[in-house]
Amino acid sequence: MSQDKETALRLLPDGYHAHDLLWVKPGASFKTQDLPTWVGASWTVEVPVVVRRDFSEAGLIPVGIRGTTRAERFATWIDPQDVARRLSPEDIVTGVRQMVHLPFDGMKPVQALRRLLEAPWAKAFDWGVTGSCAFALATGIPVMHDDSDLDLLVRCPEPLPKAAFLPIAESITKLPCRADIQVETPLGAFSLKEWLREETGRVLLKTNTGPVLTAAPWGDRDK
Repeated sequence: MSQDKETALRLLPDGYHAHDLLWVKPGASFKTQDLPTWVGASWTVEVPVVVRRDFSEAGLIPVGIRGTTRAERFATWIDPQDVARRLSPEDIVTGVRQMVHLPFDGMKPVQALRRLLEAPWAKAFDWGVTGSCAFALATGIPVMHDDSDLDLLVRCPEPLPKAAFLPIAESITKLPCRADIQVETPLGAFSLKEWLREETGRVLLKTNTGPVLTAAPWGDRDK
């Protein structure tokens, strides 16, 4: 993979990362001509948008808007100047560590998250929670259910052998709910389960310009 291509794949404005939750300033506008009617009818600045994987040469942040139903999802962009607050997946895990009582504490994904906080690997990696669990914990909006999956993101800027991830893979087999772990490299993210299962090391890497099937998810650093 060329250096120019590598730079393009990892580019997001001003250090934002996929899965960050962003609260926008009142009066901010989305950089899309035609918004669905439900955005104007039900969405407010009190509800965060989610940074998504996409590429914007104009320096805008690609985000997704969540509505009140599963069918209400919309991809758009916002200007970094319109961001009032940012919450990363790691920030949410930090908040869970500091709180004795949590919203939705009785639900299996939250119970699983608390259990992972006690795992030995949890202090050795930078990691966070994403998906419906993250959104529910950050907002109090009941988008998570007892049978929801727990979505996690593990940051890994430098290549590591598969053996380094085996304690993580083992710990999620003992959780009260299904868990999906994405490993984040400077180029994108891939499924830990898929990577451990695939003998050739080839994975589907989710990048800012779309999915790429590769045996080098860290790019030139794999060599």
